[in-house]
Amino acid sequence: MLLLAPVQSAPPASFSGIQSDPARYKDLLFEAQAFRGKVYLEDGAIQASQLTDGRHADPIDEKSWHLLVLDSFHRICGCMRYSLHSAGRGIRELTVLRSALARSPQWAQEVETALHAEVAMAEQQAHGIVEAGGWALSKEIRGTVEALRMALASFAICEEWGGAIGLSTVTERHCSASILRRIGGRSLESNGSPLPTYYDPQYDCRMELLRFHSWAPNPRYRVWVEQIQAELRRIPVITPACRTYAASFG
Repeated sequence: MLLLAPVQSAPPASFSGIQSDPARYKDLLFEAQAFRGKVYLEDGAIQASQLTDGRHADPIDEKSWHLLVLDSFHRICGCMRYSLHSAGRGIRELTVLRSALARSPQWAQEVETALHAEVAMAEQQAHGIVEAGGWALSKEIRGTVEALRMALASFAICEEWGGAIGLSTVTERHCSASILRRIGGRSLESNGSPLPTYYDPQYDCRMELLRFHSWAPNPRYRVWVEQIQAELRRIPVITPACRTYAASFG
């Protein structure tokens, strides 16, 4: 595993493998976008016209953290993106508001109510909000322990940031939603009722709006999360430049 760190967010002091390397950062980010585009295109989740020079590039990529898993040939075989937010900024900057469910006249208010509740909890507990997305896995590691470890890394990395509430729009393809549920993810709820699954025409699949609390994984996997936390503290963390960092959730 390795991490790409954006300029705007400070790596935790516990991370020992920080390397400032703008060229390598750019190469790896482009490679991750190309890998993501290839996987999504093969899955039928996107059209070739949605790619930029073969890459699935999102405007938030350069402002986000990226967890990459490399194979024995140092090629990317898995990636996930983490966007950090301060709970004090409310819900308007959250990308989950772009989801088809959040834009539905029937469910828009329910989604906002659910998000306000999670943000209020984060503020009360002095935690941040992390949006996890851009998850892509090669066929070789789908359904393997490595795929499970990558999902658990979401809990581990958020704990290294001091604890966070995670939010994600998760596809039902390849059991992605069921994997996150298995390790501690839950449906977003509005006034005690879970939000429904929904069809997303952009990705042509069923999706779920899920949340997880980094401090509360499925107890069965807590030891795994702790082991991954220890691993994260040693892996390479590639930053794009020598800059003065802002606070992690500032």
